[in-house]
Amino acid sequence: MRRGIRALLETEPGVEVCHEAADGLEALEYVKKHKPDMVLLDLTMPEMNGLEAVREIRELSPDTNVLILTMHFSEDVAREAFRSGAHGYVLKSDADLDLLNAVRQVQQRKPFFTGKLAVSLVDRFIQNSSEGEPTAEHPLPGTPLTAREVEILQMLATGMSNKQIAPAIGLSIRTVESHRNHIMHKMKFESFSDLMRFAIRNHLVEP
Repeated sequence: MRRGIRALLETEPGVEVCHEAADGLEALEYVKKHKPDMVLLDLTMPEMNGLEAVREIRELSPDTNVLILTMHFSEDVAREAFRSGAHGYVLKSDADLDLLNAVRQVQQRKPFFTGKLAVSLVDRFIQNSSEGEPTAEHPLPGTPLTAREVEILQMLATGMSNKQIAPAIGLSIRTVESHRNHIMHKMKFESFSDLMRFAIRNHLVEP
């Protein structure tokens, strides 16, 4: 994945890939020493999750722009990424279309939302405006899951642990565990495999 992203970035005039990091801690060490202009960061990494890394990078090098590249299609996670100091948010599935444009935008300190997320945010705004109240309590028709439970289910299905999810969405580990238990109970999942099949069937994650 990194090789493909690097090859794509190096086609862009004025862009030089100066380093690749295997985990969040390695990324922080490089930022601390070299203060790069931009960091392209995944949310799911060994040692340190992406949102924690964003906050640390902004502390270590305030002039370094941070662009998130992730598989997590979640408005809540995107908002948390921007609150943490990120300047852009691109889905890996959109990278071939959006990544270079996102880099150009973020270089100019302009925020960038991946195409699918931008459409989702606009749809949510239109829905909220027309109904007068934020609704999306049950974003998956035919299920009793709340928006927060869908978000956590999606993150669980991508392989994130309770410990990784908690700081990513600003909850305690115990609260995440409680949400997970509620999901399993509401949906009558007997195993994590049931959860995975449900997530794939409802296009919450890529198979």
